[in-house]
Amino acid sequence: MKSVGYQTAHPIDHPESLLDITLPDPVATGRDLLVEVRAVSVNPVDTKVRKSSSRSGDGPDYKVLGWDASGIVRAVGPEVTLFQPGDRVWYAGSIARQGTNSELHLVDERIVGHAPQSLDFAEAAALPLTTITAWELLFDRLGVAPGKQPTHKTLLVIGASGGVGSILTQLAARLTSLTIIGTASRPETQQWVRDLGAHHVIDHSQPLTQELARIGHPTVDIVVCLTQTDAHFDQIVEAIAPQGQFALIDDPVSLDVTKFKRKSVSVHWELMFTRALFGTADMIGQHRLLTEVAQLVDAGLIRTTLDQRFGTINAENLKRAHALIESGKARGKLVLEGWA
Repeated sequence: MKSVGYQTAHPIDHPESLLDITLPDPVATGRDLLVEVRAVSVNPVDTKVRKSSSRSGDGPDYKVLGWDASGIVRAVGPEVTLFQPGDRVWYAGSIARQGTNSELHLVDERIVGHAPQSLDFAEAAALPLTTITAWELLFDRLGVAPGKQPTHKTLLVIGASGGVGSILTQLAARLTSLTIIGTASRPETQQWVRDLGAHHVIDHSQPLTQELARIGHPTVDIVVCLTQTDAHFDQIVEAIAPQGQFALIDDPVSLDVTKFKRKSVSVHWELMFTRALFGTADMIGQHRLLTEVAQLVDAGLIRTTLDQRFGTINAENLKRAHALIESGKARGKLVLEGWA
């Protein structure tokens, strides 16, 4: 099968940072599905792994990235109960296994959902990883109750125009009564965040407390920081309300969380790979949430965050997508579809 992989960690402009390769076709066993991959999207985790992690000496000859896919089930393992050959699926996969940048891919059925009927493969591939991250962060980690019960609570999303922020904003707008404040620094990304349902948009390149005061919300109850937590942290400490909640997904070098003690602020981490990585008892929760979000998409309540189509799945196009993500200028999701 055709794949895109690498052997040694390199900058994206290195000729061997990503390579077109051929690998043996995998075989489904246990609860695995064998999926014919039709489209993939690229996430910041792809670039982080590529820059920092080489293939292990006792592992496969090539490391294959990719943690977002849509496609068709071609075969199932003997223990599979949720899917059958021919089903259209979407999923993010497991960081502990080979990624989705291959024509055929193995994935545990418990972290796979039935794809939305109203989206094409590219539109569907834009959503799984960021959807799982946003859903788990909002409803599992922060414990926000889905529903439109009246509330005066405010949610500040730092980095609202990115992949996770674009979904988190929609989920909060459609499924909760939170007042949503999103951050974005450019006119086009600010409009994007408004269109996704944010009640207010502020500029994170300016002091947060100043921007929040400008819109009449000097403090906020929940802060979700999706990017550059190190840079924003002291302002977050100042802006968050007493007994507030703080959540993050990135990798700050260090955080002095004792600064939250005076306000009794709780801290919440989210990594969507945790369930698959540790085989948790609630691993099937990702199947359920992907299936529920597919229904929301088909009902017109959640829209795809696909922003750019980067052509067919090959090393050259994946390199371009990695470079754009590393530039920090990506909006929404970057998707590749089909194999030449």
